[in-house]
Amino acid sequence: MTLRMRVTVVGCSGSLPGPLGPASCYLVEADGFRLVVDLGNGALGALQSYCAIRDIDAVVVTHLHPDHCMDLLPLYVARTYHPSVDSSVGMPVIPVHAPAGAATHLAHAYGKVEPPGLTGRFDFVDWSPGPRQIGPLTVTAALMVHPVPNWALRIEHEGAVLAYSGDTGATDALVELARGADLALFESAFEQVRDAEAPKDVHLTGHEAGDHATRAGAQRLVLTHLPPWNDAAVSLASARTSYAGPVEVARPGATYEL
Repeated sequence: MTLRMRVTVVGCSGSLPGPLGPASCYLVEADGFRLVVDLGNGALGALQSYCAIRDIDAVVVTHLHPDHCMDLLPLYVARTYHPSVDSSVGMPVIPVHAPAGAATHLAHAYGKVEPPGLTGRFDFVDWSPGPRQIGPLTVTAALMVHPVPNWALRIEHEGAVLAYSGDTGATDALVELARGADLALFESAFEQVRDAEAPKDVHLTGHEAGDHATRAGAQRLVLTHLPPWNDAAVSLASARTSYAGPVEVARPGATYEL
């Protein structure tokens, strides 16, 4: 089978970095193009095992919680001050597709409140519903349900489809976005029994992730965004009650070829 797209799990710990790896970050490669999907706490260090900082072509961010975006700050440092580049110029500006307000949010986090903030290295592009072209990839964003705006992503290339939930509670919007996906990369931060009384519009359980993948007709399910205090076996067993296809829990370094 011809390789159309490669997905590498850089980090997949939910809510905060864990003892086995950083927070959310995935590298999607197609036709030599390197797209970083989320860049949470601690992820930039691990990312360099798979991709040089200067070789990143674009970044997409699902939402503005720190475990999905905060390592954009050290990426700014690296692309500005790396000694291999002219410090007066830095590395080329790269697009960062993110929720509205990301440029201001991250500039405040860095301490560069005055213009140009971080725009000297990043070209921030707001999400809106529907497809857009990012390099050779077609990326479709859809708004999910979460305490802050979270855009789940459908990433396509030559017929290969990755559906990534970001963070979300149960919603038919995720089913529609993931329709027929080769790989459903769905969060599973909640446990069905432990979090039975938790707010509904925050995270998925393993059972809910499996149900959404089943209704979408996804070919494979990978559970991600489990916090360090979760038992992966609980989430996996829960997903298998609602999804009959191949399912596993994400781990740093895992690679999926579509």
